[in-house]
Amino acid sequence: MAEVHKQITAEEIAHTFEDEAPKGADLRPYAFEDWLALVIFWIMALCVFLQFFTRYVLNDSYAWTEEIATYCLIGVVFIGSSMCVRLSRHIQVDLVFRYLPHSVARGLSTVIDLIRIAFFGYAIKLVWVYIQIIGEERMTTIKIEKGFVYYGVLLGFVLMFGRSIQIAIENWRRGYSILERPGAFDGTEG
Repeated sequence: MAEVHKQITAEEIAHTFEDEAPKGADLRPYAFEDWLALVIFWIMALCVFLQFFTRYVLNDSYAWTEEIATYCLIGVVFIGSSMCVRLSRHIQVDLVFRYLPHSVARGLSTVIDLIRIAFFGYAIKLVWVYIQIIGEERMTTIKIEKGFVYYGVLLGFVLMFGRSIQIAIENWRRGYSILERPGAFDGTEG
């Protein structure tokens, strides 16, 4: 499901305060990776707060909180990246597509989709090999295997791979991608 961002004026924003409040939150746009990244983020935030509190209030910091927060940040980045793949929010240059004929732009967009799928597939293989090499090493302060963290990275790449396949199929069915017609995705195309 693509997000649509519609341009609105300040007057329209002011009138929204007069509207009735929505009855409930719509959670349909969120997927598994959104919730997982949110949980990991809050674990990281709690570790950072605990580190700050123990260091500056108690003057006796817990060393493990910094390490856990660092590994949580790794999880947030890679799991959160799958969210960006699903929503086509990674940095992309679409200027060239404005000047290309439709058939060339369509072909190039399809090639980019295939390259993205191949890249994430290869990254899965590389992370798996990396886990086999260092997966049994222990973390510095809490003595848990590092493989636990890198399985999160692997999950992130698997999710990115799956989402990139979904996006490529959607682009193929739709007949265009966000690169070819960005206005169709941000609400500016009329």
